[in-house]
Amino acid sequence: MKKTILACLSFLMAAGLLNVNAQTSVSYGVKGEMNMSNFLLKDLDVQKSTMKVGPNLGGFMKVDLHPNFAIQPEVMFFYRNSKMETGPAEDTFKQWGMQIPVYALGQTSTDNGRFYGGVGPFVSLGFDARYKDADVNLYDEVAGKTPMNRWDVGLGAILGYELDNGIQLNAGYQFGFLNQLDALKDVAKMRTQAVCVGVGYRF
Repeated sequence: MKKTILACLSFLMAAGLLNVNAQTSVSYGVKGEMNMSNFLLKDLDVQKSTMKVGPNLGGFMKVDLHPNFAIQPEVMFFYRNSKMETGPAEDTFKQWGMQIPVYALGQTSTDNGRFYGGVGPFVSLGFDARYKDADVNLYDEVAGKTPMNRWDVGLGAILGYELDNGIQLNAGYQFGFLNQLDALKDVAKMRTQAVCVGVGYRF
């Protein structure tokens, strides 16, 4: 986990140095969000996944390449909840990890700030995932197999407004491409989706 975090920070610093040399405008900020997440299930007819609330916290680097275009990589730590129902039985699925999206942003200025919106890919790494009642980490190996895949890649979208003082209001959506099931990946699929709203501050 430490190596992954160091690699992410190194990437952000390297990208910052490259863009400074290219005489672009680079700034940094922090974000706090509320997420609502669940799983899109296929070939799991007896199961249902319903969104519940959790927090996101992290930071970003904004590289303004043009008054109307920017690149924004982020490092976000998340805690997600969802209600999982199997017939009459139900349990809460809990997961925490790290996500690194890179957005291509379009932006336009107003009298007291700017609107921005964009899309881009993300990669995420789960640190821990478990059902509340079972309390077993689903990323741990059991009988030579892991119940869940800790890696995910996908596509995200972001929309927001930034005031002239740097305060931001934003909303976003992420959809994961990878099957989160590992041991049962050949018979069923479980993909992530999350909606988030939050505030940020760009220095």
